[in-house]
Amino acid sequence: MTTETKLRRIAQLSKENPQMSFINLMCTFNEGSLKECFDKLNKKKAVGVDKVTKDMYERNLDQNIEDLVTRMKKMAYRPGPVKQVHIPKEGKPGSTRPLGISNFEDKIVQKMMQKVLESIYEPTFLNCSYGFRPGKGCHDAIKDLQNHLYYNEVQVVIDVDLENFFGTIDLKLLEEILRKRIHDKTLMRYIIRMFKAGVLSDGELQVSPEGVAQGSICSPVLANIFAHNAIDVWVEEMVKPNCKGKAELFRYADDFIICCQYEEDAKRIRNALDKRLAKFNLKLNEGKTKIVPFSKRGEARGKSQKSFDFLGFTFYLGRSRKGKIIPKVKTSGKKFRAKLKNVKTWSKTVRNRMKLAKIWKLFQAKIRGHIQYYGVSHNVDKVGKFIHQATKILFKWLNRRSQKKSFDWDKFNKFISRYPLPKPRVVHNLF
Repeated sequence: MTTETKLRRIAQLSKENPQMSFINLMCTFNEGSLKECFDKLNKKKAVGVDKVTKDMYERNLDQNIEDLVTRMKKMAYRPGPVKQVHIPKEGKPGSTRPLGISNFEDKIVQKMMQKVLESIYEPTFLNCSYGFRPGKGCHDAIKDLQNHLYYNEVQVVIDVDLENFFGTIDLKLLEEILRKRIHDKTLMRYIIRMFKAGVLSDGELQVSPEGVAQGSICSPVLANIFAHNAIDVWVEEMVKPNCKGKAELFRYADDFIICCQYEEDAKRIRNALDKRLAKFNLKLNEGKTKIVPFSKRGEARGKSQKSFDFLGFTFYLGRSRKGKIIPKVKTSGKKFRAKLKNVKTWSKTVRNRMKLAKIWKLFQAKIRGHIQYYGVSHNVDKVGKFIHQATKILFKWLNRRSQKKSFDWDKFNKFISRYPLPKPRVVHNLF
């Protein structure tokens, strides 16, 4: 039986019995499966503390994998510390967020751990969870939320923001959750070793009882397992049955929205949410968590409603072509400004480093990427506005490459006509 067949069998058993525990999981960590994990790793990713690249590891691949399997069987494999780097936060000048980079060999093991954990837990995750799941993504969450708001009467929306979710996951609690279903003692020992490997930041090793490193291959599925137990199951099994009206959760990693048919339900959920999260040592960002009026009926009666942001989009109430009040989406103002700022920074950086043809090719790719994400129903105009403003920013900085102007607008427009930018369009239809 191949490793992939074993993983499919585990997933099937987990689906049939969500409480089932699994014993013999380390058999999936063999030379064949670890080589497959090696093949799936991106060689362009940053290197960890050991500075080993994929090309370096590949030079003696068979020997390296064989040695890794031998050490894992002897319990001699120990994950190295995660190198922590800080990357700028989009739209927040001077702010950064930590990113963890594991050693290359640890990435191979983590990739296999990810497969095993997904086989066990993915069949039991609820439909309200969208982040970092096979076959699901941002646009699925946006579309389902849009449809719920369209077809159901919603008085208010609870816009929830968690404070440093990834960095405050209680590893002891996570271990207890994992032990309920993973009875393979060897695998659990390796998972705990991974937790205790520590983070190397500015040359100093830090070992903390909380937090999973963002950037780690395993962190998304571990975070989903934790959030599933802390949030999703609670909403499904405790909140919904005790609401007077309909309540629906939409969660992407640590970003989630709860739509409520009645405002009184929303207030009760909001009050209970603090206590629920405290049981898992999680905290709300009080300044950003809010109850938002979002009633189609209220809007029709002239009562002022508000908007909320989710996954880079602003959800608001507008009118259809026939005059009906419906929920719509557009690029959030915060993301719109942040993306334009990125264009400005990039333009200033590349203007004197590359030839125009190369700059323009990269700019076209950036525009395509923007359209690919933000090209949804109702948002074509906003995408067109972004392209126009981004082009003006690039034009400005291209003309600052020297004292003599490279272009005037007539010449630049002729250049654009010859090498056109992608046009705004609907890539993801929300209906």
